[in-house]
Amino acid sequence: LYPPLSTSLMSLSPVAVDVIILGLLVSGIASIMSSLNFITTIMHLRSKGLTLGILSVSTWSLLITSIMLLLTLPILTGGVLMLLSDLHFNTLFFDPTFAGDPILYQHLFWFFGHPEVYILILPAFGVISHVISTNYCRSLFGNQSMILAMSCIAILGSIVWAHHMYTTGLEVDTRAFFTSTTILISIPTGTKVFNWICTYMGSNFGITHSSSLLALLFICTFTFGGTTGVILGNAAINIALHDTYYVIAHFHFVLSIGAIIGLFTTISHFQENFFGKCLRENSIIVLWSILFFIGVIFIFLPMHFLGFNVMPRRIPDYPDALNGWNMICSIGSTMTLFGFLIFK
Repeated sequence: LYPPLSTSLMSLSPVAVDVIILGLLVSGIASIMSSLNFITTIMHLRSKGLTLGILSVSTWSLLITSIMLLLTLPILTGGVLMLLSDLHFNTLFFDPTFAGDPILYQHLFWFFGHPEVYILILPAFGVISHVISTNYCRSLFGNQSMILAMSCIAILGSIVWAHHMYTTGLEVDTRAFFTSTTILISIPTGTKVFNWICTYMGSNFGITHSSSLLALLFICTFTFGGTTGVILGNAAINIALHDTYYVIAHFHFVLSIGAIIGLFTTISHFQENFFGKCLRENSIIVLWSILFFIGVIFIFLPMHFLGFNVMPRRIPDYPDALNGWNMICSIGSTMTLFGFLIFK
């Protein structure tokens, strides 16, 4: 979708670009309508006496996610409509030949693209908080601070989009601002992690349910991925590691694996409500969780070392010297596949 690649006469399939834009517009409208539904339900259809201050963390996570979608999706919609007009109506918003600016598209895209990361992970935060609190029969430690932390994550996450664009020629002061705000997100995120750990402390700690094990795995992977994000948020380091496998490892640890484990935790915890049936809590479920976790570590941990060796992403080949780390990644992907098969 990046212009001028998507708007040039040499683009491979302009029809494909049109279809992608149409898909983004339709999904954007659907997301906005869903967000309005969630916000209206939470604000106006609560039980009598149920104030916002005593709502559960999971409900707050849906409310904050919906607000973020309402604030950021129109920007993406405007960007893709400008791209569509460049393709078919001879406007020149992103054409550098005629005083257009392709960097403008990146700003519009990433203004939604980075909050989208938190839009995906905030509901998982709510589910993990609910699972830990329910399975250990304890109220969540620092309940109000968890809500405040999610609000801070949403605000800061909406103003750090340009850390995806350090290599586009941003000014030094601009890079300093986005570096500081990016690293600042680690404070509310760390608050959430420590609150989860403090909820575990003092309780009869044990894997009482498969969702408890998955919640623990979520905390481990998310904490590790967040730590690498603090490193990657530094503009000077990011310029060296941009578009390498270090970036791949970071966002898969913190987002993809976090969101997937959050999804599995939701299925495991609410399966009786969803399907009317429960999986038997036996050693197979524990085996799946452990095999999946080990496979994930084997896939994405070596990618950090590949990134430090400046192995570029989106390139199908690599030097022979990096064959060992890539082999470990392949073994990990096979383990993860077996884990999925066991889960099914």
